[in-house]
Amino acid sequence: MAFEGLTEKLSAAFKKLRGKGRLTEADVKEAMREIRLALLEADVSYKVVKQFIAQVTEKAVGADVLEALSPAQQIVKIVNQELTGLMGGESTKLTIASKPPTVVMMVGLQGAGKTTNCAKLAGLMKRKEGKRPLLAACDIYRPAAIQQLEVVGKQLDIPVFQMGQTDPVEIAKAAIAHAREHGNDLVFLDTAGRLHVDEELMDELRRIKAAVEPTEILLVVDAMIGQDAVNAAKAFDDALDIDGVVLTKLDGDARGGAALSIKAVTGKPIKFVGVGEKLDQIEVFHPDRMASRILGMGDVLSLIEKAEQNFDQKKALELQEKLRKNKFTLTDFYEQMAQLQNMGSLTELAGMLPGVKASDLEGADLNTNMFKQMSAIIQSMTPYERENPSVLNSSRKKRIAAGSGTQVVDVNRLLKQFELLQSLTKQFSGGKLPRGLRKRMGKKGGMMPGMGGGMPGGFPF
Repeated sequence: MAFEGLTEKLSAAFKKLRGKGRLTEADVKEAMREIRLALLEADVSYKVVKQFIAQVTEKAVGADVLEALSPAQQIVKIVNQELTGLMGGESTKLTIASKPPTVVMMVGLQGAGKTTNCAKLAGLMKRKEGKRPLLAACDIYRPAAIQQLEVVGKQLDIPVFQMGQTDPVEIAKAAIAHAREHGNDLVFLDTAGRLHVDEELMDELRRIKAAVEPTEILLVVDAMIGQDAVNAAKAFDDALDIDGVVLTKLDGDARGGAALSIKAVTGKPIKFVGVGEKLDQIEVFHPDRMASRILGMGDVLSLIEKAEQNFDQKKALELQEKLRKNKFTLTDFYEQMAQLQNMGSLTELAGMLPGVKASDLEGADLNTNMFKQMSAIIQSMTPYERENPSVLNSSRKKRIAAGSGTQVVDVNRLLKQFELLQSLTKQFSGGKLPRGLRKRMGKKGGMMPGMGGGMPGGFPF
């Protein structure tokens, strides 16, 4: 995951500070040297690092910090604030035109994931904002670009406007006219890219911009290319005056330096981030939450939002009633595991928990063999056995193991996990949360969806 290496190095630097108790100016400057190296290794722009370290050092060596009861915590707080400011301070929404349709022009180099993220963003606006988006195929050069847009559009049930291999400017104008006639309030223009920035590409994009006057121009950049992403952002901003950035493949880059450099270099905010290959894996970029994750403090708000998006309220209420009556079954267990799987991989979720490193759960992924095996075992049971697991004697277990392609020991392991979960749900169903967790979640409505302190629909983690 993004920033994993940076998080470990920053945590090590702060641990040294905490170990010293009282701090001197020399202690702070030594820590700043380590932080500077960590940022440079994370592929953050040298100029950005230099300015960042200067600002943090200036605030951290003040008397009010060094003489504080916990100076190390004060310095962590300063670094957190400066990281948040470096990435833009606060999240920035998509600008919506006063008179529809809102026209969003998506630009970027080839390979950044422009076409896919064009559809992802349209899907996000449809799901969260109730919009009626239209995708417009303005890339007439790349082979199969139009077909690709039509495929992802169909998967998301979003219409695609295309006119084949004609002038991209005319396609863009016709798409907007089509949107007005058919009630589409958002138009995403999927424009052509190049392997590198060239004048021919920029001229075409300038012509489209002049012809349709887009509400927003969003640049799609690949986080995996590091400083080249920042250079591309500056080139596109100089030519088109972009409004914001969609940073893709953030889940695949352990360094993440582009996210820390783009706002400082271009002055334009990162508005959205791609965090996976699936069409729903795009999120609004929150600088404060990202800073918190970089410093190993987790991101509980994003975790709660994921739970809210993935749980089924009706099923959650039914499950609550079962829990009250102590009738939690293997069928319920299977449904809860499926909902947790929909939230993403365990490594992704781990990065949102305070004090938990994603690398600690490397390989323990519910999306792979573990979930498949558990699913096969439960599905090999009869409906009666799922509702009454206590009847599972040795002969039944042998039959289930044979039917699911597993061993009896795997069936026993699953049943033990289920028994543990049953005991946990009894505690959580009564709202008996640990005091610290209850206090932390209180600002977000007190309870997770479905029941006190559990994950979606009541899965307690």
